[in-house]
Amino acid sequence: MAVQVVFVHGIRTSATMWRAQLAFLAERGTAAVAVDLPGHGTRRGEEFTLDEAFATIDRAVQDAATRGPVLLVGHSMGGLLCIEYVGREEAPPVAALVAASCTSIPRGAGLAAYRFFTRRFDSLPDRGLGLTNRVLDRTLPPETRPDFGAGGYAFDAQDTALASLSVLDLLASLRRIEIPLWFVNGQWDQLRMNEKLFLSVARHAELVVVPRTTHLVTAMRPGVFNAVLNVALATVEASN
Repeated sequence: MAVQVVFVHGIRTSATMWRAQLAFLAERGTAAVAVDLPGHGTRRGEEFTLDEAFATIDRAVQDAATRGPVLLVGHSMGGLLCIEYVGREEAPPVAALVAASCTSIPRGAGLAAYRFFTRRFDSLPDRGLGLTNRVLDRTLPPETRPDFGAGGYAFDAQDTALASLSVLDLLASLRRIEIPLWFVNGQWDQLRMNEKLFLSVARHAELVVVPRTTHLVTAMRPGVFNAVLNVALATVEASN
């Protein structure tokens, strides 16, 4: 059976952030789907809850698993949710996991500071969209620049989503993960702070650090990220 890929986006953005990966996999002949989490993308206006976020991931995974082994891929908040989801006591039908830009425990002073920053950003007249666009214009290549915000920005869901992440027990989940796992970080990613800890806890994990790249590694260096997907797919294909 052919490998199926499920993508989970990060906070504020949507499934459109994965367009470059979806196009790459379509050319490769690999089936893939990108979901919108509650409060994001096509689901803006919905309340964000962890229960519904996990249910969204589970629906996509369970559906994909009827057609073949599943490679689950998450970025930032999506990566954290995927780690928690795959590391459940009763492991879901996932054959491998790629977790990008998420080697940080979202608790304590770090989370509080990030929430403070996002609230201040959100208080700007345009909710910080002008500054966001200027940064993205300067850092993302032309082929992915339109994709990152094409589904709109989940301004109303971001603080609730950030607050909810503090209950995740990521280290316990990582200890339970028995499938191949790749952490992918940009060299300049602010969420690399617990990188070594995550690697020490996850028994089957490998780390890929992409030079001269920020938190938005999937969009900033799509070719490199797609190469990691190729490795993950080849690993799953070889074991089935």
